[in-house]
Amino acid sequence: MSALLTLAWRSSWSRRATLSLVLLSVALSTFLLLGFEQVRTDVRENFSQSVSGTDLVVGARTGSVQLMLYAVFHVGSATNNIRMDSLAAIAQHRAVDWVVPLSLGDSHHGFAVLGTTSDYFNRFLYGDREPLVLAQGRAFTNGIDGLYGAVLGAEVAHARRYRLGDKLTLTHGSGGLPGSEHADKPFTVVGILERTGTPVDRTVHISLESLEAIHIDWVGGAPLPGVVIAPEQARKFDLAPKQVTAALVGLKGRAAVFNVQRFVSGYAGEPLMAVLPGVALDELWDVVGLGEKALLGMSAMVGVVSLAGLIAVVMAGLNERRRELAVLRAVGAGPRHVLLLLAGEGLMVTLAGALLGALATGLFIATSAPWVQAHHGVNLKLSVPSETQWMLLAAVVLAGGVASLIPAWRAYRLSLADGLSPRV
Repeated sequence: MSALLTLAWRSSWSRRATLSLVLLSVALSTFLLLGFEQVRTDVRENFSQSVSGTDLVVGARTGSVQLMLYAVFHVGSATNNIRMDSLAAIAQHRAVDWVVPLSLGDSHHGFAVLGTTSDYFNRFLYGDREPLVLAQGRAFTNGIDGLYGAVLGAEVAHARRYRLGDKLTLTHGSGGLPGSEHADKPFTVVGILERTGTPVDRTVHISLESLEAIHIDWVGGAPLPGVVIAPEQARKFDLAPKQVTAALVGLKGRAAVFNVQRFVSGYAGEPLMAVLPGVALDELWDVVGLGEKALLGMSAMVGVVSLAGLIAVVMAGLNERRRELAVLRAVGAGPRHVLLLLAGEGLMVTLAGALLGALATGLFIATSAPWVQAHHGVNLKLSVPSETQWMLLAAVVLAGGVASLIPAWRAYRLSLADGLSPRV
């Protein structure tokens, strides 16, 4: 067997120019399969940890996926708002540590506007319980002193090229309608957050009082005719919010999560619901993550094409190798040895390509992880291959071995006479 392996190696080396192209195609398919699996795993982990420091998300009674969509991803709208006195009752529960209200509905050039309190910047965690970090400036303050101060997500600041001190105006709802802009009450950029890879990056954060101030002369989604309240005059009004869209809730201990969830669901003041973020995000991924299967299928097709190329190259070279194989038969090699020789060559090329692809995957993750983290907020982790990655690598090698049997079987059937007297 060692003699056959040595012969297969020398035979492959003599045709290294041709087989190197096949090796590179196998390496590319392995790189795509393993790389996509690693990126898919890390992206899913980042997705499922879009909010990791929150025990419950509370909102009006609706579906858990819909609640997460508008409360965390700022997509869609709530079926109903929740009253602040309801949140006060939840905050007084003995197991509740903190409550951060969220108010949504306005936008800025397609980016969501989130009204909240300054506690949001301390309580909101993402990823592996990572806190929000201000790259520049500071967080706004609650109350009248914090009016018209905005903290921008990294993507908002980058897309609109905002800097500290710049002015911006918000739009009522999603915009698009004449007169929907709150142009009379501009905001000042007081802080810019570092990139997180979460919806925070695409959000303009303002205080709840600021959100009330820009709507103080609006009723029913439209400005009051003939009524204009200047920005400074708005400070004289009661700007305490009466309703919000949702709330993030933190508990003193995880053991009480179901107890508090039942308390919220059974709250008599209004119909509410509380969902566990991790469970709801997994459900949401099952809905929005269907594209990953299509991409994995495309990577698998690249692998099939690479193995088809391996078969084509070896089959095409059989005519040129008829005399070589005939000489091997003449010196005592049996049909079984010829079959093993050709299968061994194909398996060696596949194995080398798979190992090269695995090495390229590791190098890609190691070198690109800082850039991906800085620009997209996704934390790519260089780690020991997972069970799925080992299975994909084994599948590539196994498929290469099986594919090599096709030309090997063809060589097996070549007769000694056909090799000594090839057709012209």
